[in-house]
Amino acid sequence: MILVTGGAGFIGANFILDWLAQSDEAVVNLDILSYAGNLENLAVLAENERHIFVRGDIGNTVLVSDLLRRYRPRAVVHFAAESHVDRSIHGPESFIQTNIVGTFRLLEAVRSYWQELDEKARKDFRFLHISTDEVYGSLAKGEPAFTEAHQYQPNSPYSASKGASDHLVRAYHHTYGLPVLTTNCSNNYGPYQFPEKLIPLMIVNALGGKPLPVYGDGKQIRDWLYVKDHCAAIARTLRAGTPGETYNIGGWNEKPNIEIVNIICGLLDELRPQTFGSYRSLITFVADRPGHDRRYAIDASKIERELGWKPAETFETGIRKTLQWYLENSDWVANVQSGAYLTWIEKHYRGRVDEDSAVW
Repeated sequence: MILVTGGAGFIGANFILDWLAQSDEAVVNLDILSYAGNLENLAVLAENERHIFVRGDIGNTVLVSDLLRRYRPRAVVHFAAESHVDRSIHGPESFIQTNIVGTFRLLEAVRSYWQELDEKARKDFRFLHISTDEVYGSLAKGEPAFTEAHQYQPNSPYSASKGASDHLVRAYHHTYGLPVLTTNCSNNYGPYQFPEKLIPLMIVNALGGKPLPVYGDGKQIRDWLYVKDHCAAIARTLRAGTPGETYNIGGWNEKPNIEIVNIICGLLDELRPQTFGSYRSLITFVADRPGHDRRYAIDASKIERELGWKPAETFETGIRKTLQWYLENSDWVANVQSGAYLTWIEKHYRGRVDEDSAVW
C-alpha cells in the first residue's frame, strides 16, 4: 500500500493509472479536488478496489494521521501542490498555504507515523516529494543545464513556495532521519493536463478556432518531459533512490515556446485540417507575464547514471501521442471547459461515501 497526495491532478492521476496497471500494490489517493483535481481522470478506476479515494486536505493533520494509521502505507508520494505560475502571480496566498504549510503539516503527520513503525518498516519507508525545475531560477543562453547542486533562485511565488517545500523535506531528513527523496522535473505534457498550461491550451484553443496566445516573443525555452516518462522515473526513484538524495528528471528536449506552438499547429493541420487554412494563423503574441523566466534546462544525467532511468519518448513521439489523446477525448475536454467535471464525482461516487472519514 502506498499513499499518494494530489492523485486526481494531471501528473498524480497518470502516476496512479500506471502504478495500478504495473503493480499489485493498492493506492490511497488523497486529493482535495481543487479546480485542477479531476476524478474523471481516474474514471476507469471507479470500481477498482485497489484505488481508495479520499477527499481531503494534506493540511488536515487529523485526517492524514488517521489514514496513515488505518492503511499503514510503506511510502508516501507527494504530488499535491498549487502549480500554475500565472495563478501564483495573481493570488500567491493559496500557494503558500498548500505548498509550504500543507507540506509541513503532511511531514509532521508522516514523521509521527514513521517513528512508531518497527525498525524494518522504518528502514524501508520512503517519503517521495515531487518538485520542479523552476526552483533553480532562469538560465541564460549557453549556460549549463540545472544539476541537483544548482543554487535555488526562484523567481515567482509558485517556484518560491516549491523551493520552500523542498527545503522542509530536506530538513526533515537531516534533522529527524525521515527517509525522503526529492525529484525536480521539467515541464510535463500529456493526457489529462488541465488546459491552462501551454500545450493543452494551444490544442484546445486551436480546435475551437480561438487565438493561440503566446507570451512576449515566444522564445522562452523549456525542457519538455512526457508525463508517462515522468511517472516511470518516479516509480524508479521510489524503488531504488537513496534516502536524502535529489534527482532531476528531464526529457532532454529544450525548445522555445513558439516552436512548440508551431509544432502543434503543424500536427493539427495534418490530423484535423480546417477550411480557414493553417492553425498557425491563430497565433497571437500577447504581453509577457511579470518575471517570466527565459530558459529552464534539466541535466538528467544523475538519475540515468545511478538509477538507470532515461525518457522513452522524444518530443516528436510524445507530442503526437498527446494530440491524439486530446482529439480522441473531446468529452473530457468539454467537461473541463464547462466545469461539468466538478460534478462527476457526485454522479459516479454517490452512495459510496463514508461522510465520517471523507473516504469516497
